[in-house]
Amino acid sequence: MFEEYDVIVVGAGHAGSEAAAAAANLGSKTLLVTMNLQNIAQMSCNPAMGGIAKGQIVREIDALGGYSGLVSDTSAIQFKMLNKSKGPAMWSPRVQSDRMMFAEHWRLRLEQTKNLDFYQEMVSGLIVEGDTVVGIRTSLGLEIRAKSVVLTNGTFLNGLIHIGDKNFGGGRSGERAATGITEELVNLGFEAGRMKTGTPPRVDGRSLDYSKMVEQPGDEIPSKFSYLDDTRPLQKQRSCYMTYTSNEVHEILKEGFDRSPMFNGRIKSLGPRYCPSIEDKINRFADRDRHQLFIEPEGWKTCEVYVNGFSTSLPEDVQFKALKSVAGFENVKFFRPGYAIEYDYFPPTQLMHTLETKLVNGLYFAGQINGTTGYEEAASQGMMAGMNAALKVQEKDPFILKRDEAYIGVLVDDLITKGTEEPYRMFTSRAEYRTLLRQDNADFRLTEKSFNIGLASEKRMRKMEEKKDKSLKFVEFLKDTSVDHEIANVVLEDKDSALMKQNDKIFKIFSRPNITMRDVQTFPGVQEFIDNNELNEEMLEQTEIQVKYSGYIDKEKNNADKLHRLEDIKIPMNYDYSNIKSMSFEAREKLNKIQPITVSQASRISGVSPSDISVLLVYMGR
Repeated sequence: MFEEYDVIVVGAGHAGSEAAAAAANLGSKTLLVTMNLQNIAQMSCNPAMGGIAKGQIVREIDALGGYSGLVSDTSAIQFKMLNKSKGPAMWSPRVQSDRMMFAEHWRLRLEQTKNLDFYQEMVSGLIVEGDTVVGIRTSLGLEIRAKSVVLTNGTFLNGLIHIGDKNFGGGRSGERAATGITEELVNLGFEAGRMKTGTPPRVDGRSLDYSKMVEQPGDEIPSKFSYLDDTRPLQKQRSCYMTYTSNEVHEILKEGFDRSPMFNGRIKSLGPRYCPSIEDKINRFADRDRHQLFIEPEGWKTCEVYVNGFSTSLPEDVQFKALKSVAGFENVKFFRPGYAIEYDYFPPTQLMHTLETKLVNGLYFAGQINGTTGYEEAASQGMMAGMNAALKVQEKDPFILKRDEAYIGVLVDDLITKGTEEPYRMFTSRAEYRTLLRQDNADFRLTEKSFNIGLASEKRMRKMEEKKDKSLKFVEFLKDTSVDHEIANVVLEDKDSALMKQNDKIFKIFSRPNITMRDVQTFPGVQEFIDNNELNEEMLEQTEIQVKYSGYIDKEKNNADKLHRLEDIKIPMNYDYSNIKSMSFEAREKLNKIQPITVSQASRISGVSPSDISVLLVYMGR
């Protein structure tokens, strides 16, 4: 019934969809197996993509040739560039999405992808021969052979849904859990754990009074995720709204604490620290008399609304009574209550940088199975796992991103080096080189790397080169061109900036923090250069960043170069640290468990001190 595949991807959420697309686009014969083909790339939680640090990841996926950015653009109902008041290292794009359109566009893109087949059924086990995976086994007993397998099971592995004192098996609302895989992996020697996440109620937007809320419109001049011209910025947008809980709401919620699975011991696993449930917020931040709620439409036409900030597993009657006391929700009608879900995960220290497992050759993990939370984190892991599975089958070098090359590199390195005991989400603060890892330059950083392995298209590569060449040419023009001090002083005086006494290069004037591109465009010859060279807004933005932040960028590049010296010192596979007695016991234990591949990675392991690294360098003859 089935031929042997190069890559089988299990699960069709955000991780599985990107994994299947990457493997197939690299030329590998790929099969995507999921329990329900109607739910490909389902937005199980909030209807949005991007956000702080997450938006950078979506742009990196796009720069590599993935689909998340393109789909996010075509299904967006609102666009915002967050943190615009801060420096460009913090700018983070975010879209509000049409949930149904998002899933539809993902499925259509996958169906149009060469080398990709689909099959609907639950995968209940793996076929492993020796220490190598050779296929999957379905719940109906079918065996499908493959040279590699990518597991992207999301919250479905032995998923258990909690609403008040009720609980039942499920991968998400209305869908059954997946069984069999966890038990098989544990028998193969893998360590497993449990995590928890949750989701808020969905309500009828027609029952809300938006006049009592604060409107949250999109950007006046919206941008988009994809670097390609295949998509366009939004011409119209839908607003979100903001309201607040109150002490009255908190007291009503507390009435249900005795029936809360979080507080009565039913839920034993850890949930996401930075996305706590409403009951957890009230319990942990008892001094707060209110919490923000963001009211997010689920699409262009639907009246269904997502109540962001009200994630809960309290009984339905308590959820309903509490929400009715929120301003604007007095007549609220529920579509469905919020719930919590517990599921199995596998500590990611059991993986290599390629996301291939250390125990079983050809087996890759991506997404929530690795202990992460968030669509963007999952999608990026899926893409890396799919790429590396395909490359391994083709006997090519693996594709690994370093910490100074991408947020994706930071994410993977954090997971496999430090592990996680609670759902991991990305923040800009996790990246020590975030000035280099901006959302505006993901194409400069990653497109050529992806093009060289055959994933990013030539069209994408040419687009990146044009942007890079023209923006660099503009920077050189600004460095070489002087402006009369009397002309410049008109602008400087208007901006309360120190006046010039003699002519100077435009670059130097532009470097001042309160001087903008619009100011510079008033100087003689600048607008003419822009018009003659057909510079677009993206190129102008890139030029401004290169001028204003060149000092910070150069400093971070120097720091990254120092890191690379330790990255270049490789550690042999399965190195035995037990005999290095001058190293601390904790360091030896952690190093033997994680088996870092470079001295730099070893230095980032919790419990390994600088003195331990010095000892290691001596033992390695450095």
